[in-house]
Amino acid sequence: MKDMGEAAYILGIRIYRDRLHKLIGLCQDTFIDKVLHRFSMHDSKKGFLPMSHGISLSKTQCPSTHDERERMSRIPYASAIGSIMYAMLCTRPDIACALSMTSRYQSDPGDVSWKSSKQSTVADSTTEAEYIAASEAAKEAVWIRKFITELGVIPSYSSPVDLYCDNNGAIAQAKEPRSHQKFKHIERRYHLIRDIVDKGDVKISRVSTDANDVDPLTKPLPRPKHESHTTAIGIRFLKQRSCF
Repeated sequence: MKDMGEAAYILGIRIYRDRLHKLIGLCQDTFIDKVLHRFSMHDSKKGFLPMSHGISLSKTQCPSTHDERERMSRIPYASAIGSIMYAMLCTRPDIACALSMTSRYQSDPGDVSWKSSKQSTVADSTTEAEYIAASEAAKEAVWIRKFITELGVIPSYSSPVDLYCDNNGAIAQAKEPRSHQKFKHIERRYHLIRDIVDKGDVKISRVSTDANDVDPLTKPLPRPKHESHTTAIGIRFLKQRSCF
């Protein structure tokens, strides 16, 4: 084993350092260029948004005749989705919403998309959905807190992890030590968030929708909002290419 200096690449991902601003980032420009050439998109018009605000995809855009299905079967849609997913997992979390919407349509090839089975939601209200999501996030926060403590990177980590939610009802339920009539049907495992909050491992607070920086991960947004939120979560664009 020998010291070969600072790493420049890892798994084909370029490591970018900006010592002036004390930033380190990951860039997949080479991989993205290869994907564009592979699917004959290298000369296409470049845009800023992963998906235009207000766009709608549906199964009616899938082929309905034998000839249409035959023609679309020759288009490597699923392969393109897989390539985009790799970029999303490594350096482009902001395209998660666009990928989620387009990957639903893979079993029935169409000019716009494919259709696959879509899991129906188990929540019957926005508050319930937000509460379930907050519970999962709280469990992840507990794991991260324990992981950082075990690494010994910092002497101690006694402060609770801040968890932000933009739904007042979900926040109230997470802080409520007693069961509520309207929430009695929710699976018991999701109520673990109440114990986590009560023990002080996590502090759940209100965040306004406009200040919710993870919105680009769940819905298409107009460019100003998309740019503001992606910048806040650490995504930068270098030389017109997506990097970190």
